[in-house]
Amino acid sequence: MDGFAVGRVLLAVEEIPAGCVAAYSDVGRVVGLAPRVVGAIMARHGHDLPWWRVVNVAGALPAPLLPDALAHWRAEGTPVRADGSGCRIRQCRVDVDALADAYQRRFLSG
Repeated sequence: MDGFAVGRVLLAVEEIPAGCVAAYSDVGRVVGLAPRVVGAIMARHGHDLPWWRVVNVAGALPAPLLPDALAHWRAEGTPVRADGSGCRIRQCRVDVDALADAYQRRFLSG
């Protein structure tokens, strides 16, 4: 993975508003990378970002991340499944077009 790809993913994740989540595929669509690449970048480089805002298409994260993610989701008002296994992605999924616009504005200004 090149640094340019990492930078694009991290920039896009910074633009996800509090209380919203994006699927790996949403971020990938915005930056032009496959969802698995987005996931790999987040696993290696996303610890200083709001990583809890990037989930799989079902609104879940790996089990070891869930306790911290749940705390962040609750603090931000992100709807959480009753069983605590993830967020309610249909209720809080980011508007991907708006995310792409915000990303493009930052990308072009940087």
